[in-house]
This record gives sequence, C-alpha cells and structure tokens, in this order.
Amino acid sequence: MSRLLQRLFGRLPVGWLQLTHNRTRFFAALAGVAFANVLVFVQLGIMNSMSSAAVRPYAFFSADIMISAHDANTLSDGANVARQWLYQALADPEVAEGMGLYVTNVPWDRGMTDISLTTFGVDPFQPQFLTGTLGPDAGFLQLRDAALLDRLARGFNRADAAGISPATPLSFETERRTLTAWTTFAGGGGFGSDGYMFVSDQTFLRLFPARRAAAPDHILLRVTPGADVAAVVTRLKATLSDPGLRIRSFADAKAEDLRYQQTRRPTGVVFGFGVLIGVLVGLVIVYQVLSSDVADHLREYATFKAMGYRPSFFLGVVFEEALVLGVLGFIPGMIFGGGILTLMGKVTTLPLRMTPDMALSVFLGTVLFSALSGAIATRRLAAADPADLF
Repeated sequence: MSRLLQRLFGRLPVGWLQLTHNRTRFFAALAGVAFANVLVFVQLGIMNSMSSAAVRPYAFFSADIMISAHDANTLSDGANVARQWLYQALADPEVAEGMGLYVTNVPWDRGMTDISLTTFGVDPFQPQFLTGTLGPDAGFLQLRDAALLDRLARGFNRADAAGISPATPLSFETERRTLTAWTTFAGGGGFGSDGYMFVSDQTFLRLFPARRAAAPDHILLRVTPGADVAAVVTRLKATLSDPGLRIRSFADAKAEDLRYQQTRRPTGVVFGFGVLIGVLVGLVIVYQVLSSDVADHLREYATFKAMGYRPSFFLGVVFEEALVLGVLGFIPGMIFGGGILTLMGKVTTLPLRMTPDMALSVFLGTVLFSALSGAIATRRLAAADPADLF
C-alpha cells in the first residue's frame, strides 16, 4: 500500500504512515466508516425498494392515458370517477379503447398469517390492457369468481403457489365469498400490501356489493397507433369539463405516484432522513479521527511549517488520510450492506438489492464526505503558529 500511495502522490505517503502507526485507532476508524456506509446502503436500499414497489403495479397494465379523481395520488387511493367520462373520452377520434379499473385491498386469512392483497378488478374481455402473461391469462377471469394470484406475495407459501395451475386450481375464501385461483403471476410484496390479485370487474363488484359498476377507481385509455398522447390529454382536459378529474398520461401518473411516495408519504421522508443521518455519522467519525491525528502530530506539522512547507502540503497529507479511510472503509461497508439488503429482501419479498448505481453513488459520497472532514480538520493546523508549539 505504501508503494502504491507513493506512486499516486509522488512523495512519501505521510498520511498512510501516520494512520497505520496506531493500528488500533486505524481499524476502529475503518469500522466507523464502514458502519456509516452500511447505514447509508440500507437506507438507500429501502428507499429504492419503496420506489420500485410504488411503481410495480403500473407494469401490470398497458395504457396510454389514465383518468382519476383529483385526490388520487396513487393507484390505491382517492375517490371514484364516473364511468360516463369513459364514454365521453371514447368520442375523441384518437382514443381507441378504454376500460374501468377497480382497486382495493382484500384480506386473505391463511390460517397462521393474514395476507393483504391489492386487488384489481378488470374487464376480462379486454386483455390488451394487461401486460406479460396477465393478458393471455385474463381469459380465466371470465369464469365466475375466478382470480389470478401473486405467487410472490409475502406470506404465501411458495410450494402452494407453485401448485396452482388450470388443472389444480386453488379455492380460498375472502370477503365471505369463495374465489378460485386458476394461475399465478409474478408480483411481490410492497409497503401497502403483501401482494396483488386480479379478478374480473363483475367478481370485484360481487366481493364489494357497496361498489357500483358506474364508479370505477380509474379509467384507462389506449390511443390509436401513432397518436400524440400529450395532444390527446390536452383535448380531453378541454372536453371533460369536470374540475374533479385528473387526466394525465399513464407515464405521468406513474411518475407523480413515485414522487408522492418519496416526498409526501412519511415512509419516504423517514428513509430520506435515514440516508442523511448515515452521511452525518460518517462525516463526524472521519472528522474525529483526522482531528485527533492532527492534534497528535501538531508538533511535527509545526516543524514542517517552520521549514517553509505550504498549507497545500498539510492539506494533501490530511486528504491522503481521508482518502484511505474513505476507500478502505467503503469496501467492508459495501459487503455488509449488500448482505443485509439481500437478507432483508428474502424475508420481506421487497425488491431490496445492491445496484451498481447505488454502490457508485455511496462510494463517491464516502470519498466526498471524507475529503470534507479532512478540510475541516486542517483548519486548526492552518491557524497554528510554530513559535507557540515549542
């Protein structure tokens, strides 16, 4: 390491030698930086998983425009909209087709555990609004009280899920009705529920007789091939004069949902503060180590200063120490942080994982706050008078 740093800085690696002179303090400092990195990795992982979970249900649908109530910040909240707006939207020459979407959370008593499933009521005769295997499997929903179950739902035994097929369907009770799951799809648990389920709009209304067919939660629209979605949205906003409607592209609805989850929901704000706290912990730890090192070697630094060495030399030495602490502390932090995220992902079925972008951002942040700590630590040295130190 000494030779590598000597080649990198073009001089004797004074900072490295000072750090490793007291190995106990050195390894304690590395442990502190690693701990701060673990905090940041875990909080970032949870934030990213929240973002992925928030937009995951949008991937189930193939739509261009969504009409919602004015207070519908996510797919699962807000008031209902009148179906009449679907028929008026279809009058636009570039709106090809539309479908009402019903959404609510449904409890499923699994004996030892209770599962909450975000349930979508869709028109089984319009499979083009569903993506992946959901489209071809939508035909099963034409059967009475049929369902498509999320095989990755939290609390749903994987062996039981794997056994569901058209030849061996699974019957279960919820909301005082018996549903039959004919097949499964890949969803996964989120922060609002343990998984997802699809039923037909008619099955949905039988599960919830207080709901009305004329009042879905959202209206999904598909435009004609080649149509400008933004232009269609603008026309619909002028045509559908109800001020209580939110008419936006499906992509904009997804982006606004994500932004709401990150900035307005308490979970997003809390996890954001968690990342900030992790950064502050690392900043304080590195500052304490570098400040103590400067204090311990103040006489040596004063000697160099009296010999005519410029402040840039001392700043370079402290930056060298900060770089060593940041880089060497990042490696175990990344390993332990990635392991914790993987373990949490298996337990919670949330999309918790270490990504290259996350690792790069944390590494750059670690080097940055280490350098900032070094700059703060050298302030005491810059103000010191060599004559006062002897």
